[in-house]
Amino acid sequence: MNNSLSFGRRRFVRYGSLLVSASVLAACTGGSDTASETTTVESAEAEPTDAEPASGELQKVTYGTNWYAQAEHGGFYQAIATGIYADHGLDVTIQMGGPQVNGTQLLMGGSVDFFMGYGSDALQAVQEGIPKVTVASIFQKDPQILIAHPDQGVNSLEDLQGRPIYISSAANVTYWPLLSAKYGFTEDMKRPYNFNPGPFLADETAAQQGYLSSEPLTIAKEGGFEPVVLLLADYGYDPYSTTIETRQEIVDSDPDKVQRFVDASIKGWYSYLNDDPTPGNELIKQDNPEMTDEQIAYGIEKMKEYGIVVSGDAEEMGIGAMTEERWKSFFDTLVEAEVLEPDVDYTQAFTLDFTNKGTEYYES
Repeated sequence: MNNSLSFGRRRFVRYGSLLVSASVLAACTGGSDTASETTTVESAEAEPTDAEPASGELQKVTYGTNWYAQAEHGGFYQAIATGIYADHGLDVTIQMGGPQVNGTQLLMGGSVDFFMGYGSDALQAVQEGIPKVTVASIFQKDPQILIAHPDQGVNSLEDLQGRPIYISSAANVTYWPLLSAKYGFTEDMKRPYNFNPGPFLADETAAQQGYLSSEPLTIAKEGGFEPVVLLLADYGYDPYSTTIETRQEIVDSDPDKVQRFVDASIKGWYSYLNDDPTPGNELIKQDNPEMTDEQIAYGIEKMKEYGIVVSGDAEEMGIGAMTEERWKSFFDTLVEAEVLEPDVDYTQAFTLDFTNKGTEYYES
């Protein structure tokens, strides 16, 4: 048995509770608690291309997502629906996530080849000695938001100081320490958030966490008002999000598979955002029957409006772009907030070998 995998198997059970954030942070009301968390969508058959293995057979790959199928996963579904993965020699199955899914366990246990990860979780994994690595970041901005009622004097994060804020348990090891350090948020402000907007709607002084492309729409429909939306990425909270992560052993043993999966996924995202997204959307609704066309359209609109996928480095280096400088900046933020130890080798959390090829490469 590969030593790194064996080590990971021992570690992921011990640290499962610490590394739960990847699935919970992506939570949004577009999913359903009754939807199957193991629903999969597989690639259709396609004619062999030059990108396929020499045998002509498509290489099977499983990608695990961090939540129920939604627009925020659209590029991956688009790459299946339009044959992009098949053109790169891959037969991809998407294994849908949910609130009880621990991506690190699935990845290190070999249930999936790649997982939809998150920057802070990747850095915490390094601290705990778990050998997984991020190979691309689809989102340049984390869609995590805090939402407030209008006409309550809330126009920035500073204005939330002293107010009750509904947050999930995962926030305690991700963004809350940073808000506490930077804006003086205190423990007595926290209220438990169970992905139900009811308590927030009942208290005009309160705020709650959310996902940019989901909760604002739900609140507008259920509460009858447009909420104040504060994107944490605009206030210095800048982890990479909706990443592609894999085991270090796969990077070492089959870098060609990693490269083809990264390239095809990125091209799927260009297609989803710039061409007709209907093929990907149909697969999203197949995986998650409770997802509506309205919610999907809203998600796509917000991703474009706020530059969630295409902004910053991705404008020149292409979707999926990452830089060591940004990883270092976010690592320093977590160290300052006492989330991570300063001696952690943050460079083990990622590799730049598979991305940053420029927009023309991915759009061609």
